[in-house]
Amino acid sequence: MTVDEKVTIEIQAPTVEEAISRGLEELHADRDEVEIEVLYEGSRGVLGLGAKEAHVRLTLTPKESEEPAEEDEASKSENEDEKAYSQERLERVAQAALEELLDKMQVKAQVVIRRDVETPAQEDAPPLILDVLGDDLGVLIGRRGETLAALQYISRLIVSREMQRWVNLVVDVERYKVRREHSLRQLAERMAERVALSHQPVALEPMPPHERRIVHIALRDHPIVTTQSVGQGDARKVTIIPRQ
Repeated sequence: MTVDEKVTIEIQAPTVEEAISRGLEELHADRDEVEIEVLYEGSRGVLGLGAKEAHVRLTLTPKESEEPAEEDEASKSENEDEKAYSQERLERVAQAALEELLDKMQVKAQVVIRRDVETPAQEDAPPLILDVLGDDLGVLIGRRGETLAALQYISRLIVSREMQRWVNLVVDVERYKVRREHSLRQLAERMAERVALSHQPVALEPMPPHERRIVHIALRDHPIVTTQSVGQGDARKVTIIPRQ
């Protein structure tokens, strides 16, 4: 029997042994699972007159069982195996889906799974990153990365439907997104310095939402400037302004 905390009861009976027996029965415990304290041994009186019952206190003592721990370890190992299998299946499904899309687009390229910690800041970590490698792949990126964004969106839909859950999937082309993020961060820092010196706001070029977010994140802790998005639709842009 395994218990999580101490439980104490007091029992009275004509004899000490009977009191102990009743207590063990009430606690559903064995004798070696309790601490027994005899508070009063009782007395028989004279000719049965004036007899007093024995009084004992039983404390159910916690004792650790190794069996649950073994079960926990087994369960943990099983969960880890399931996660590994699920991740392997996800990678196979995602890679095959993107390769099929590229084939239908008549684009000759290789799809590899990128496992690095340097992922675009606009994505929720940790994503599954598929990098497309090949020659003359600018057609997959498009103007301001619009074609690449559409390719990623379609890939996510296909893979999420196959896995029957939402999948955080990133599609990149020869690390374009990583290079673009570095470029935007550098641009944000340069423009922030200009605003800090001139005390005049600076508007950047129109950007898609995920690129605007990179700029916002790059300058969110800046002591002198802050950022805000202005405009509508495709013309929406980040403006860097002095803090009030």
